[in-house]
Amino acid sequence: MTARIRKLVVQVDETRLEMGRPVEPPARRALAMAVIANPCAGRYVEQLDDLMAIGEELGGLLGERCVQALGIAPDAAHSYGKAAIVGEAGELEHAAAILHPKLGAPLRKAVGKGAALVPSAKKQGGVGTAVDVPLGHKDAAFVRSHFDAIEARIGDAPRADEIVVAVAVTASGRPLARVGGLQVSEIRGHDGLR
Repeated sequence: MTARIRKLVVQVDETRLEMGRPVEPPARRALAMAVIANPCAGRYVEQLDDLMAIGEELGGLLGERCVQALGIAPDAAHSYGKAAIVGEAGELEHAAAILHPKLGAPLRKAVGKGAALVPSAKKQGGVGTAVDVPLGHKDAAFVRSHFDAIEARIGDAPRADEIVVAVAVTASGRPLARVGGLQVSEIRGHDGLR
């Protein structure tokens, strides 16, 4: 099934100054969101294959849009994350079907690898509901400098029969990160942990 997309929103946030100190290079995060029709809205559906197929489609589309917005090569991406907000006529399992079985592989392709699990969040809500998209390093989950989140919100979504699907990609870690842990230069990237 192909996603029926009502709206795409892409944004970049760039932090250049933190606590009066310059951030060099600036910390950059991109967020791409799709507002889609929920084909299962208003009824119980046992097999959620249509939503899984939509997740696969959106993983590539939204991941590519983030990389393009950052103006980087896919391999230059540092972190990623995903989230979904289901409108009132849907259920939380609809978000799970989009986010978990198939969205990850095309997202990893869009960012040039990705050995680590893609952090995720899901919730149900009405128009204007926000969700924090959790972020983690794409190749090593133990890189503390990349533990972060970015808020995803669209003013006119999700309507009752819609789902907002969000993917975030970064070109760096947090601004002025200094809480220790595994450093980017120490990543082996084999098991997704270190």
